[in-house]
Amino acid sequence: MHVLDGEIGRHVRYAAALALAIAGDTARAEAIADDLNKRFPEDTSVRFNYVPMLRALAALRSHEPAHAIELLRPAATYEFAQPGISFFGAGGVAFGAMYPTYVRGLAYLALRKDAEAAAEFQKILDHRGVVLEDPIGALARLQLARAWTMTGDRAKAKAMYEEVLRVWKDADPAVPVISEAHAEYVRLQ
Repeated sequence: MHVLDGEIGRHVRYAAALALAIAGDTARAEAIADDLNKRFPEDTSVRFNYVPMLRALAALRSHEPAHAIELLRPAATYEFAQPGISFFGAGGVAFGAMYPTYVRGLAYLALRKDAEAAAEFQKILDHRGVVLEDPIGALARLQLARAWTMTGDRAKAKAMYEEVLRVWKDADPAVPVISEAHAEYVRLQ
């Protein structure tokens, strides 16, 4: 039996499905979304965050960004809510808040709607108290820099890339997203 086939909690199943979707295994991620939808039809996190997120990531992977935005429409009402995944021990870390906002921003970037994308990523940065220590905050900075580059606002893009690189100054430069951010910054010079 595969670990995801067992009776594990909906939040853990979602986290696994999210990892699968990001890694490109959207078929398995959508199967988990179907199962979550069937098993927890009244759960707020499942209905308004987890399932829309997984379906939107699959739509993005299929080069359907407009459909991804539509799939995320139910999540908008709850975008500042903290879904069920949280680890409130030392430091109080919570994960998953504003992921639909982030994916909506990615969809707008794919549609070349730069201002709309920038607004979504800025919304994440404006609500650090919701995002807490989630990596989505750092990634939103990078995507905001990319959106401003696309709009032609080199000054804002450069400033945001500098902030991204400052936040990631001690990170391994071999990590692809970090090397990409550095290369994009250099191209702005």
